[in-house]
Amino acid sequence: MRALTLHNTLGRELQSFETLEPGHVRMYTCGPTIYNRVHIGNLRTFLWEDVMRRVLQRFGYRVTQVMNLTDVDDKTIRGALEAGLALREFTEKHAATFFEDLDRLGVERAEHYPRATDHVPEMIALIERLRARGHTYESDGSVWFRIASFPGYGKLSGVDLSQARQGSRVAEDEYGKDDPKDFALWKAAKPGEPSWESPYSTGRPGWHLECSAMSMKLLGESFDIHTGAVDNIFPHHENEIAQSEGATGKPFVRYWLHAEHLIVDGEKMSKSKGNFFLLPDVLARRDDPAAIRYLFLSVPYRQKLNFTWDALDAAAAAVQRLRNAAANLADYARKREEGPAGTAHPLASRLEGDFDSALSDDLNTARALGALFDWVRDVNLAMERGELSAGDARVALAALRGADRVLGVLPPAEAIGAEIEALIQERLEARRRKDFARSDAIRADLLARGIVLEDTPAGTRWKKA
Repeated sequence: MRALTLHNTLGRELQSFETLEPGHVRMYTCGPTIYNRVHIGNLRTFLWEDVMRRVLQRFGYRVTQVMNLTDVDDKTIRGALEAGLALREFTEKHAATFFEDLDRLGVERAEHYPRATDHVPEMIALIERLRARGHTYESDGSVWFRIASFPGYGKLSGVDLSQARQGSRVAEDEYGKDDPKDFALWKAAKPGEPSWESPYSTGRPGWHLECSAMSMKLLGESFDIHTGAVDNIFPHHENEIAQSEGATGKPFVRYWLHAEHLIVDGEKMSKSKGNFFLLPDVLARRDDPAAIRYLFLSVPYRQKLNFTWDALDAAAAAVQRLRNAAANLADYARKREEGPAGTAHPLASRLEGDFDSALSDDLNTARALGALFDWVRDVNLAMERGELSAGDARVALAALRGADRVLGVLPPAEAIGAEIEALIQERLEARRRKDFARSDAIRADLLARGIVLEDTPAGTRWKKA
């Protein structure tokens, strides 16, 4: 395994990464509340988590990732009631659009996507453990976590409880409690709400409890990484620590990582400002998911990302440069004669060290992209000068595709397909026969498929339009 440092929100410092179980990363990533379609700001966080997963795998780790789907809370209940649908029917359609968006952006699937409504018994069992250790009290059928019972409260966020204002999720808890800072573990049902039986009342679990119960069931009482956006730090992740460690007496998570927000044209997204975008909105204007991936990776995860249409255009151009480099290396390797033994060019394999060094520094994707484009420039020059052997070009292409296992912006190696390769060869033969009508027809056919042909002195090359 390659050495890796991560910025741990718990302690607010860079720390060397070490897993609890050798070679195996257990990771929990806060997923969506499925009451509407996620916006591009949410997707920036989910894409960063996808890249982190890919980096860990590149560095030799086995990864078990859990991403929750919150399908019962005030928002999902309100949405289902307004739509006149059962809760599961309402949330199912929003779960479907969530996975649609992940697939369009090439996000690899986690091992587990637990839903809150499928794990209510585990949540009740966790409340019972907290009750046995003196962390809870009941009021009118609801169960509360008494923050004063957990001396470590605030260690993640650094919040001063004497000055803290309640977060929006806390403010939505319209149930009596001893201290305004305490949070709900179980909520007594209101008329018309979905509910479950419990030792306390007919009701439903609190939002914070869901993540603790599901993560500990699937990853264990202590695990390696917990992620989310910065707005999850307080109160959600702070409350998760309190209830998890309050129940087990063990450290809950070793490394807490948080992604900064996405803004649009320098401002927070807002429907009233007309700068609020869903993924279909962006793809309707530029149908290029790889460009969106690239743009999201062009800024390190702990910095705000400013989404603009000009930035997306620049990202598309950068992706095309990488695609051209891959196509040119493949073409060069086919046409170049093998050089003598022992003439391997050091440039061919240089990328891996520079690229991985950047990623090992707290997943610095911006620095990794810089190293990649420096290498692409040098490789292009070496090909123009004829300095690479066919073997060098194949090594270089393998290095580029290896880097793309993290980036996810190149088409698969087989994307051109046997059919298109055959059409290129047929066009070449048509030109030799001076059948220019057939040659032009093939070029037009390929262009319609998004493949542009370039006739060069070294032969015909292709690139994506």
